Amino acid sequence: MKKKSAYTVAVVGATGAVGAEMLATLEARTFPVDRLLPFASSKSAGGHVRFRGAEVNVHVLTKDSFRGVDVALFSAGTDVSKEYAPIAAKAGAVVIDNSSAWRMDPRVPLVVPEVNRHDLENHQGLIANPNCSTIQMVVALKPLHDHGTITRVVVSTYQSVSGTGKEAMDELAEQCRRLMNFDDVHPTVYPHQIAFNCLPHIDDFLPSGSTKEEVKMVNETKKILGDPSIGISATTVRVPVFISHAESINVETKKKLSVQEARAILSTAPGVQLYDDPSRRLYPMPIDAVGTDAVFVGRIREDESIPNGLNLWVVADNLRKGAALNAVQIAEAVVR
Repeated sequence: MKKKSAYTVAVVGATGAVGAEMLATLEARTFPVDRLLPFASSKSAGGHVRFRGAEVNVHVLTKDSFRGVDVALFSAGTDVSKEYAPIAAKAGAVVIDNSSAWRMDPRVPLVVPEVNRHDLENHQGLIANPNCSTIQMVVALKPLHDHGTITRVVVSTYQSVSGTGKEAMDELAEQCRRLMNFDDVHPTVYPHQIAFNCLPHIDDFLPSGSTKEEVKMVNETKKILGDPSIGISATTVRVPVFISHAESINVETKKKLSVQEARAILSTAPGVQLYDDPSRRLYPMPIDAVGTDAVFVGRIREDESIPNGLNLWVVADNLRKGAALNAVQIAEAVVR
């Protein structure tokens, strides 16, 4: 991309939860936007979004929408990305796609800037933003991998409903209200009640018994860390939290890392906020992460069942670092 003082930026899916966070992140980080083009589905036509104190009209996406666009942030789902991302890239835009459409394409870099920024050097106009749960996990794992060489990871996630979208957040709020008034609930977004419940079911089930979300975490982590030999097992769970995902991560390393060494490594790791003092009841919680950029890590302790094992508890705002912030950080790296 030719370096400029300011850029024309398109946000596809601008009226959704992640799209709105992308706009807020572009503004908060003073990304050099000369012209903003928000796009959404036809049902949002005629609406507007706010950016830098002004109302900006929302446009309906067409094949001619990307003329003159420098950077296109996509968060409108897999089908839209499959159809329009190549069109945008062909028109000259650098596309940063938040869907799963291109993540495992060997021609497309899958990037978390704190982890594998170097992979951006070979992009061909299309860059994939990883799954929200993968992003926060690899930010915590990469420093440990560099020092101890991770051989195996077992992760269980506790994922908020905002990962599904605004309708899921509304459903959780409505179910809580109805249950507190002793009324029945009728789930529509999820197959079962989410209020006061946990669903070990994110995305579709595969013949293996795993879900697509679990397979995403496995495959994406190996690609981002550049090490297909790492053994990874994932169980993903939806919990009745509005924003922020939490993860219980068990790590096995080739070289033993003590708890003290792990804390020292993570205390200076880019993007990580060490939050680990159980004696003071200090450990990451979803409410700590909401509205912040950091990946919080705590509950670091040895897994005494194996020689070189550690347990971690990792929390991050899935709408920010898990989606919008990571996409904007990629854009920042590209324009530099």
